[in-house]
Amino acid sequence: MTFRFAAALAFAAALALAAAPAPVAAQTAAPPQDYPTRTIKLVVPFAAGSATDTLARVLGQEIGTAQGWSVMVENIAGASGILAAQNVARAPADGYTVLITTNTTHAANQNLFKKLPYDPVADFEPVTKLGTVPLALALHPSVPAGSVAELVAWTKANPGKLSFGSGSTSARMAGEMMKSLGGFDMLHVPYKSNPLAMTDLLGGQISLMFADITTTLPQIQAGKVKGLAVSSAQRSRFAPDLPTMAEAGMAGYDLVAWFGAFVPAKTPPAVVAALNRALGAALAGKAAQEALFKAGIEPESGTPEALAGLVASETAKWAGLVKAAGIQPE
Repeated sequence: MTFRFAAALAFAAALALAAAPAPVAAQTAAPPQDYPTRTIKLVVPFAAGSATDTLARVLGQEIGTAQGWSVMVENIAGASGILAAQNVARAPADGYTVLITTNTTHAANQNLFKKLPYDPVADFEPVTKLGTVPLALALHPSVPAGSVAELVAWTKANPGKLSFGSGSTSARMAGEMMKSLGGFDMLHVPYKSNPLAMTDLLGGQISLMFADITTTLPQIQAGKVKGLAVSSAQRSRFAPDLPTMAEAGMAGYDLVAWFGAFVPAKTPPAVVAALNRALGAALAGKAAQEALFKAGIEPESGTPEALAGLVASETAKWAGLVKAAGIQPE
């Protein structure tokens, strides 16, 4: 690991500890008798087919079956999740508009953009963490490399020939981290969503991409792209044959995407509590767990306070990652 990258990560860890709030008692208020009386909208910041979209649709199905609630999913893709986050932040604070999102909108964007049209903390009430998913490195077959080490060596011998796509900030940062730790450069090509980037990867318009296993694993298993590694510190049980980036030679590499549910600020605590219970029960359902495991998602629920703490610590972590990668906020 380079000194710059190690120092930035250490700084981020210190910020995370300082930023994390003290534990707060969980919501215990009883839900209002008339909630919900109409359809609840789950807003997804990414396109259909993404891991976040899959998660939202599984949750909507499970809540509808288990609770008898009417739930719909709306995809508002683009602008690194900013459009969807802004849409929910401006929605009525009544529990009928829920943002099903990732660290993109609630940890990374604060560090990648000079100004956002929403405040990830002030404009939202956290409901619950929903799970995590590792990213996988997928490489186009035309690039003559069968491992991360071979990819780095080929790139250094062929400067200017490698490009990577990303449809989320996690995907972008995964590529930026590889550049920083590997000591090479490659062109970044942004997309509205990871499935769109995968389409171009399959067509050879880009050389590689990091993306959630939901997007990458089917193409890797079909032999259409080469899977080189996963971004997490431990191997994924969904792709046990893929080494971690650290095992592949990039010591200290560790990046996973996480999911969370948020509602507009000032939503009544009783409504937040009702949503927390419904989402937690949905994640614990056997059918939902099987569907999420199949999609490469590790379901996980918790209290609103725990999600608030995660946002604080992850925001500090991303500040270090962005600084280490040398990215200037847009």
